[in-house]
Amino acid sequence: MSAKTQTSGADRAREMEVFAAVAAGGSFSAAGRTLGLTPSAVSRTVDRIEARLGVRLMLRTTRALVLTAEGQAYLAAARRILADLDDAEQGVADQGAPRGRLRVSAALAHGRQQVTPLLGEFVRRYPHILVDISLTDTVVDVAAGQADVAIRFGPLADSPLTARRLGETGRTIVASPEYLARKGVPLTPEDLYEHDCLNFNFRRAEPVWPFRKDGRDYALTVHGPVEANNGETLTQLALAGVGVTRVGHFSVGDAIDEGRLVPLLEAFNPGDREPIHAVFVGGANTPARVRVFVDFLVETLR
Repeated sequence: MSAKTQTSGADRAREMEVFAAVAAGGSFSAAGRTLGLTPSAVSRTVDRIEARLGVRLMLRTTRALVLTAEGQAYLAAARRILADLDDAEQGVADQGAPRGRLRVSAALAHGRQQVTPLLGEFVRRYPHILVDISLTDTVVDVAAGQADVAIRFGPLADSPLTARRLGETGRTIVASPEYLARKGVPLTPEDLYEHDCLNFNFRRAEPVWPFRKDGRDYALTVHGPVEANNGETLTQLALAGVGVTRVGHFSVGDAIDEGRLVPLLEAFNPGDREPIHAVFVGGANTPARVRVFVDFLVETLR
């Protein structure tokens, strides 16, 4: 077997890299510093290439290395082949890297307060993903392609979607001090019949609020002058003194701590907790951008 056939493609690619470094640096020492090799190892590599090809590629003088015509031709071919290798590896790497547009749907208040602040870290981790986020408390149809990932609150309906649990939240009834000074403080759930209750307008949301009294759970139908499709609007209305509302605690926690909203009827709070899930179309063909985003939410929100 000849020396030419004994040299693998990987070996020849490495030899081309060494030869190109010698040509660029002008000496064996310079090439060795670039590649982490000794000058003698660089020299032996060039000798091995010349022996295999049967031509002289470089003329060695006391002052410099000069490429022969054959050396110049070999250098041009080596640079082209090394560039092709780089392009091929980068192409494969790009295919494996999560990329593309990721459409995310999140509830308005939760999305603004909990999800949006995390996006800076996510896009730093995955710079090839374009996050297209929509904040709305209206339920979008993920199965129909209206979003890639949606963050849902409460029990999940039966569906072909995959769900990952992100945590849970409770609900709190609140009103502003100004409203309570004007309308009085409700002391029992039934007192809410005399108050302006601000509720959600979703079809799935009945105008009832749950309570627990004397160990018994029951629901109370409430009425008021305004309904809205998101908890953030209801919170703003409560802050403005328009009425009493019942929303996720994450929407009003800061305002309660600051005294701008007052929690009401906590003794009758049934302690109901809403699970929070990320839902998406799962399976073997789930895009990498969806998988890494859901993993990121689980990591950061839990």
